[in-house]
Amino acid sequence: MLRELLASVRRHRLTDPQAWLGRFVIWFAAVGVGLAAVVFAQLFEHVYRIFSGWYARFFWLPLLLAPAVGAAGVWLTRRFFEGAEGSGIPQVIAAGADGINDSGLRRFVSMRIAVGKFFLVLAALGGGFSVGREGPTVQIGAALMVAGRRFLPRTFEVDAKSLLVAGGAAGLAAAFNTPLAGIVFAIEELARRFEQGTNGVLIAAIVWAGIVSLALLGNYTYFGRFYVADVPLSIMPVLLVCGIVCGLAGGLFGRLLLSAFRDMPWVARVRNAHPVLFGGGCGLLVAALGLATAGATFGGGYETTRGMLAGTVAPPWYYTIARFASTWLSTASGLPGGIFAPSLAIGAGIGTDLTPLAPVGVNAAAVTALCMAAYLAAVTHAPLTSFIIVMEMVDGHAMVLSLMAVAMIANVVSRLVGRPLYQTLAERMLARLPDEARQRRVEESL
Repeated sequence: MLRELLASVRRHRLTDPQAWLGRFVIWFAAVGVGLAAVVFAQLFEHVYRIFSGWYARFFWLPLLLAPAVGAAGVWLTRRFFEGAEGSGIPQVIAAGADGINDSGLRRFVSMRIAVGKFFLVLAALGGGFSVGREGPTVQIGAALMVAGRRFLPRTFEVDAKSLLVAGGAAGLAAAFNTPLAGIVFAIEELARRFEQGTNGVLIAAIVWAGIVSLALLGNYTYFGRFYVADVPLSIMPVLLVCGIVCGLAGGLFGRLLLSAFRDMPWVARVRNAHPVLFGGGCGLLVAALGLATAGATFGGGYETTRGMLAGTVAPPWYYTIARFASTWLSTASGLPGGIFAPSLAIGAGIGTDLTPLAPVGVNAAAVTALCMAAYLAAVTHAPLTSFIIVMEMVDGHAMVLSLMAVAMIANVVSRLVGRPLYQTLAERMLARLPDEARQRRVEESL
């Protein structure tokens, strides 16, 4: 028995100082991911409060601010921080693709990109754009984790892809304060396969990032807590409607984002020939939508979503359409910014519109949460991650089966409308990658 125990200790390198040094480096990097996520979240809220204060005093200011931020943000991104545009999740997927060498990886994930992402997302929010911070935190987390690779001992066996997945998952877990969703996100979206050698690195990173978030922000739920009794079977027709409607809407969003510039060549010509001007024009339209909705479409939509769940906010009928358009413009502009939070806001708006269909015994918050999970699943094509995120964010464990079912329905419907958003964007990024950024076949055979 003792001999087997000693053999197990040696096999797992529990007495190897180099192995322990490698583990400490990864844990330290994971702590850094947690700290970055917390600081990002706090600054995100602070910047939006500043913008809201300015808007309350000078209602016309977004008409100047949004175009200026859009144009300047696109210019800075293309000039100094190429790879920081968009949400950041497609970049992490592309960086982990087979055949990508260190040169290719640095085009998608690096500290330079992470720094640009951090500040440019805050700038976009300060300009009133409909952006979130969760997707960008995934890219920032992956960059921090990969940056720690240079401090690992040579004998510590962990590849860059494992660090990418671990850092990205830790970033999502810390951003939403949902550790289970971080693990599922790594399996479902980032890695698409789960290798045994990745398990320890992934879980350790998520645990340490989660501990930092918990220690600094407390055990909070993202949108608060609400009570949901056992969901009756009578909700099934509403659940089906929510899944189909959100699936169509989310699929349409992805399709418009992926194909609009191909279907409208004149728009593509302007965007390619004058990207800075295009970014400013998108900013002007975002500002116009914000003013037309009395500011409801500015920012990521956190406060409005929280109010809809609590029943204290009843947005007008046009809110969902306007938020949809504002998010599309913000994403298409070329600025860095995520779509998780705006997608949840759009889903909450759809849920509010469908609440009158709910049977007796099902409160409005339950329908809103169902549509949040469904729309997020339709946009990301990650149904497991989506329903777990919503379940953990709103403490809705009593309706886990309903959330799971509606996310699956929406995902199926969305796939009938268009291709997976993140995977398709990653494929396009890889297609533009120069040959020197790919691993040569000769090198792969060595």
